[in-house]
Amino acid sequence: MKIESLRRLRGPNVYLSRPAVVARLRLEELTGRETCDVTGFTERLLRALPGLVEHHCAAGAPGGFVSRLRGGTYFGHVTEHVCLELSQLIGREVSFGRTVSAGETGLYDVIVECPADESPESRVPGELLEAAVDLVQAIHDGQARGLPADRLAELAACAEREATGPSTRAIVTAARRRGIPVERFDDLSLIRLGWGTRRRLAWAAMSDRTSGVGIDIAADKHVTRRLLGEAGVPVAPGGTAGTAAEAVRLLRELGAPVVVKPRHGRHGDHVTLGLGTPEAVERAFAEAGGDVVVERQLAGRDYRVLMVAGEVVAAAERIAAHVVGDGAATLAQLVEQVNADPRRGEGHARVMTRISLDAAACRVAGFGPADVPPAGRTVWLRECANLSTGGTSRDVTDQVHPDVTRLCQRIAALVGLDIAGIDLRLPDIAGPLPPVGEDAPAAGVIEVNAVPGLRMHLAPALGRAREVGDAIVRAMFPGGSDGRIPVVAVTGTNGKTTVTRLVAHLLSGAGHRVGAANTDGVYVDGRAIRLADATGPRSAQQVLGDPQVEVAVLETARGGLLRRGLGYDWSDVGVITNITADHLGQDGLGSIEDLAHVKAVVAERVRDGGTLVLNADDPWVRTLAARPRVRADRKRLVWFGLDPANPVLTEHLGRGGTAYVLHDGWLVQATGDRRTPLMRVAEVPGAYGGAALHAAANALAAIAAARALGVRPETVAARLAEFDPIVDNPGRGTMLRLGDVSIFLDYAHNPAALATTLRTLHRLWGADRCVAAVTLPGDRRDDLLAASAQILADGLTRAVLYDDRDPRGRSPGEVSELVEREMRARRPQIRVIRAGDYREAVTTGLSLTAPGEVLLVIYEKWEPIRALLGELGAAPPGSHPVLPVTPAAWSAPQPARGRQVV
Repeated sequence: MKIESLRRLRGPNVYLSRPAVVARLRLEELTGRETCDVTGFTERLLRALPGLVEHHCAAGAPGGFVSRLRGGTYFGHVTEHVCLELSQLIGREVSFGRTVSAGETGLYDVIVECPADESPESRVPGELLEAAVDLVQAIHDGQARGLPADRLAELAACAEREATGPSTRAIVTAARRRGIPVERFDDLSLIRLGWGTRRRLAWAAMSDRTSGVGIDIAADKHVTRRLLGEAGVPVAPGGTAGTAAEAVRLLRELGAPVVVKPRHGRHGDHVTLGLGTPEAVERAFAEAGGDVVVERQLAGRDYRVLMVAGEVVAAAERIAAHVVGDGAATLAQLVEQVNADPRRGEGHARVMTRISLDAAACRVAGFGPADVPPAGRTVWLRECANLSTGGTSRDVTDQVHPDVTRLCQRIAALVGLDIAGIDLRLPDIAGPLPPVGEDAPAAGVIEVNAVPGLRMHLAPALGRAREVGDAIVRAMFPGGSDGRIPVVAVTGTNGKTTVTRLVAHLLSGAGHRVGAANTDGVYVDGRAIRLADATGPRSAQQVLGDPQVEVAVLETARGGLLRRGLGYDWSDVGVITNITADHLGQDGLGSIEDLAHVKAVVAERVRDGGTLVLNADDPWVRTLAARPRVRADRKRLVWFGLDPANPVLTEHLGRGGTAYVLHDGWLVQATGDRRTPLMRVAEVPGAYGGAALHAAANALAAIAAARALGVRPETVAARLAEFDPIVDNPGRGTMLRLGDVSIFLDYAHNPAALATTLRTLHRLWGADRCVAAVTLPGDRRDDLLAASAQILADGLTRAVLYDDRDPRGRSPGEVSELVEREMRARRPQIRVIRAGDYREAVTTGLSLTAPGEVLLVIYEKWEPIRALLGELGAAPPGSHPVLPVTPAAWSAPQPARGRQVV
């Protein structure tokens, strides 16, 4: 077996509502073989991975997978379950898997869930699948009893390295509990919470509103001590030392014992306590690397108080790393026993850190690694109590005295931190603060941390765990906010780009700053920030992550959804324009039903209480309302359509529902028996006096989405009248003139779209006055290309065919040859010419077009066609006939103009 490809679905997808990875697995020599065909395979596999006996599989109960193994199942399915079990063994809590045929014998797609907070760039899923393949193959061949321990350990270490730390994880968990969207930036601890104008950033326990000045103050222990001391906060007397001699001088001035610590240190590294001799101070100075702070050591116990938004949210007593002798085990063995606690890990990956038995630990302990401490003897291994050096914590939140609370509130305000960890030395945090006199204080502040670790509060060794992540999220999103902005998602086979542009236009007219992603690019407040096909999850995230965006309108195409999943978790409005034959034969789509299954994901991810806008005239769209996963009963269902007598519409309105319909020549909002006219169809921009009825359908869909977000009917009508198809929707049903010839440009590239476009031209010019310069995409199936060719033959008298610059897997000229053959077979008398490229096709098409006729241009890329027509001098009809259509004129903002009806 071998994995041929791997892709990550970063959001909701056709398989489940969570991230997943899809591996294309070729079974090779195991093709057609089942587990029951291999003697002893099931028993060997269960000995290697006993946890498989708990897997449910399709049976829905433990033991279901074992039954499948014994009854016979294919090895792709086995690989899926082995991958899930290996995931559990390394601490990845995932449970969903599925194996489906990839449309070829012996080729399967293995789909396995990924943890929600795992980096989108993580190597772990791929390595787990590779390990699963190797293990299944080895057990099949009788060459292994299980995955080698070192490989499993390596996988676990990799997963731990890539995982978010406890602090970040606590914030992520709290945000998701609140329904706040969370996006992780690759392998960083930086996370984005919320969308658009409501988005916030967090990096561990630091927010995007944490003061930079406060961070710098806290990072310099000497500056912190001086700032607080001058404000009357009790701090340990001390000073800075740049040489060993200066450190020794401070020892003499302050009196023993003193503490030496790096001025800009962190995590308790190279902090040495209890120093009383010049030699000890010099040694500590050298270990700290120079530039140190020397302070008088305060008596008392070590406490950490966590402040969030000026409030105490947690407090813990910190206890230095230690072991307790039993009279038999060596110091090294005792440390090993403590480190065996699964809560301990390297660095900050887990809630506690492993103890390092280094030279410093042995010096503090007074024992060597091979020495056996007496039974009952507590052996301290560090002087400082930081968790990062192996310390533990005891929760004391409920014991904090009001004096301590007020002191910590003052400290956080003085330093200027919204989130701060304040380290104190006190006789007892439950008692009042000792009086501050002229002598060295009996209690005081040790330091202030700008990015405090949350581990000691999340999982204290003793006492109650505190939901500190929730406190931070509450401070970042007050008032119960979920951090979301309204989101409109638009999908369908045809019209989705136009509808996306229309919705964005209508919403911007209502005073919203709109972020939109469509086939042409990403736009914020009407300005392009990226020009590309922007219908996938990356583009959606680009819109949702922009802090200027108040409302998002996202065109969602089949390709991005299948290959990468959705770029959002929930939308407020979902629009499905239509579902017709296109892209069949790609990405495993064999039928329109398969295509409907993909488009249904957009309907499924409309939140409960949101609005689902469906095309009542489309039979496949109508089926979506009945799908169990769509849960239409939990959404506000709104239909749109061109036929007011459609039974779906009449039944829906009879129940008091809302629909947007074409009625007596008007676009109408209908709710129950009430009708609100919005605009005459003859005045709809791009409808050409009502000849282009699909433009009216697109307008109805867009109006329904805008109204769902509260845009008033009069605003909708006024803003729709201002929509200029040439400026606001270029290349989609765009009309130009060149002398006495009309040019109609569209991106129609499937049978339904071509039929709709030709019907419009026939209404305007008649069936025998249409010429076309046409290209069709090479990645469509032969039968779809043939169907398109037949529609072209029925609707044209003359045609020029050319091939895309990207043949999409076909040989040069193959598509135009196929289309010509089908057109001639359908209509032998038709005149068909093949051109080398789009320039030759357009100029040849113009030479075939007589005055008063129309040239239909079906293009591959809009920009080259636009530039060519600008060179030729084509211009919009009526409003400014002498204006050349140059790229600059098309891209520059233009004032609103009166509508032109051709």
